Amino acid sequence: MADDTETKHGGGKNGKKEGLSGSSFFTWFMVIALLGVWTSVAVVWFELVDYEEVLGKLGIYDADGDGDFDVEDAKVLLGLKERSVPAQPASPESEESVQPAENVESERKIADVEVEEEIQSVLHEALHSQPGERHEDVDESVNDQWQVKEEIRDETLEVPATDDMLREFENEIPEAYETPDSVQKDADSMVDDVGAVESESYEIPALDDYVPDLEERISDPDTPGDSEVMPEDAVEHYAEDRVHEDYNEDQEPKHEKQTEAQEAGEINEDFDVAKDLSGVESKQTEDDVIIEPEESEKPVKAEDYSNDVQVGKSEKETEQDKTEKAKKKKKPKLLNKFDKTIKAELDAAEKLRKKGKVEEALRAFEALVNQYPQSPRARYGKAQSEDDLAEKMRSNEMLQQAINTYDEVVSLPNVPSDLIKLSLKREADRQQFLGRMRGSLVTLQKLVQLFPSETSFKNDLGVGYLLIGDNSNAKKVYEEVLSLAPNDGFAKVHYGFILKAENKIAESIPYLQEGLESGDPGTDDGRFYFHLGDALQRMGDKEAYKWYELGYQRGHFASVWQRSLYNVKGLKAQPWWTARETGYTELVKSLEKNWKLIRDEGLSVMDKKRSLFLPEDENLREKGDWSQFTLWQQGRKNENACKSVPKTCALLERFPEATGCRRGQIKYSIMHPGTHVWPHTGPTNCRLRMHLGLVIPKEGCRIRCAQEYRDWEEGKVLIFDDSFEHEVWQDAESYRLIFIVDVWHPELTAQQRRTLPAI
Repeated sequence: MADDTETKHGGGKNGKKEGLSGSSFFTWFMVIALLGVWTSVAVVWFELVDYEEVLGKLGIYDADGDGDFDVEDAKVLLGLKERSVPAQPASPESEESVQPAENVESERKIADVEVEEEIQSVLHEALHSQPGERHEDVDESVNDQWQVKEEIRDETLEVPATDDMLREFENEIPEAYETPDSVQKDADSMVDDVGAVESESYEIPALDDYVPDLEERISDPDTPGDSEVMPEDAVEHYAEDRVHEDYNEDQEPKHEKQTEAQEAGEINEDFDVAKDLSGVESKQTEDDVIIEPEESEKPVKAEDYSNDVQVGKSEKETEQDKTEKAKKKKKPKLLNKFDKTIKAELDAAEKLRKKGKVEEALRAFEALVNQYPQSPRARYGKAQSEDDLAEKMRSNEMLQQAINTYDEVVSLPNVPSDLIKLSLKREADRQQFLGRMRGSLVTLQKLVQLFPSETSFKNDLGVGYLLIGDNSNAKKVYEEVLSLAPNDGFAKVHYGFILKAENKIAESIPYLQEGLESGDPGTDDGRFYFHLGDALQRMGDKEAYKWYELGYQRGHFASVWQRSLYNVKGLKAQPWWTARETGYTELVKSLEKNWKLIRDEGLSVMDKKRSLFLPEDENLREKGDWSQFTLWQQGRKNENACKSVPKTCALLERFPEATGCRRGQIKYSIMHPGTHVWPHTGPTNCRLRMHLGLVIPKEGCRIRCAQEYRDWEEGKVLIFDDSFEHEVWQDAESYRLIFIVDVWHPELTAQQRRTLPAI
């Protein structure tokens, strides 16, 4: 009876109530689901909800970073637009091309309509589809679109800013002349996406009117060749700081950086337009090391100067400058309307070149040029491929072909202005690489003529004039630049350089100092630290060593005292040497044994009515009279001079470490009373200098090297490393005559002695 009662009241045998049956649960679920669905429909149909208010509160779904949920965010969630990245300094890789305002507005309205239709479609399908069906489809659709965008983004490489690119070509103007491959990689980064935004074509004015004038303006004698002597202070003449490189098959192959440093005589491998003559921010590559590193001529870098900041500027200011410059970057425009229609074919050819398949790339671009002779981008690709092949083959002939093709690009119709800039810049750089400075100058003048508002091209032109020794025209160019851009650091350091070469010491200091403090590309070069310090020294300003110290920290000098600019890394460095330390004991013994013979022949030359002693002309004297009579220079014998001192020359022929030293000289040196030679350094650490005393007054003559003073003695040899700062006083009552013999640094290998370029 009890059991029946419990059952009647819903109890069970276990004392618990029974739950709803399966059918009852399903019924209630369906009722609730249908109510929810029809409620949603009612809300949408009768507009019971203020969507503007709701959307405004959905900040957590904000995808474009504007602070609320709006149509743009819906585009992202639906895969119609890529998710925006939080605001960062603009970079070439992230910048989008700017469309006209009216186009943007019309596209926005169309997109809004499409998004609203898409939202309605999603809601409609959500109401009428099976549970879970549409959600997965939408996810797949969105994922597919993102995947497509990722694939496109991976294939399309953004290009660097035109402003920086053009400032750097090259960087390239050297290294210092970059080899085609090293500079080419900089230009390559600018054209990775040959489908860059279509640009307005730039019509080139007829060049016939001004090219003859340019040629007339630069019809001076050619630039001094290797026979000219490098100034003793290493960098007094800009043109003599560079030795052109070409693909000379007789030379040993060199690492790209080594080629730039050795052949162009550059210490700082980051020198921009003025230094590497390529205009590119000197981005180097170290992919192919062809000779041993220890045999390469490179600057000695300080081990750690990470805490170093630009003089006159804080780290914060420097970072702000970098940010501002990044914001100013813009994507170069390399395709005209026609080239956009053949973008796929251009991409395919360019891809071959990027993969290093130079021959195939050249054939592909040649086919495009034959098929589309009016395509500027195809012809530019052909020039680049020829440039690459010239480097691979080490062929001057192929490089000249590339130069010709670069020139052809700018003669075509409807060439984008950025492509004109690239082509002419590269053409000028390659001409300089081959030592054709005057042809390069004409090319640079074309650039200035076509783009008169571009001060960077004027800066390059100024360097072009300096490279042929035309300081006067270079000065005019930099004066023009500074009138247009008073704070242009590149123009300032070069203008200061020119003023100092004119011996306007005090006037040069503010330009050199402000230019270095600017931190502008192309200013961080050892020569400018060198000349600023030297100018300050001559004015008696102790600040000189502050700049030498900074130059050392920046890697331009081996030390504060050793400030030569053309160095082989790792050589033993000390101011004073003994004969035993050099290993040239036989040479020293021979000089000291035959010192009277050497003296007498020197005196006989002095006694001639027509003196063969020539005044020192490198602006090293504060005062006095100092002359020299040279027998060998740069490893070449002066036959006429040796006729006057035959026994001395015959004696030296036995010692190739001296007569074959292509970075030194053998000469008599006479200094008269009242002479003071400014503190200075020689150009290279690759030599040591011997002084044999011939006629030495009893007192009043002395030499300082680094911080140690020495006196000459008749018949005795002093040996020092003249890459260290040294200074001379002649305060005696009669003249001082010595015999100077330069020898290779004993640690240089035979290969280095053969291949290092002459100075």
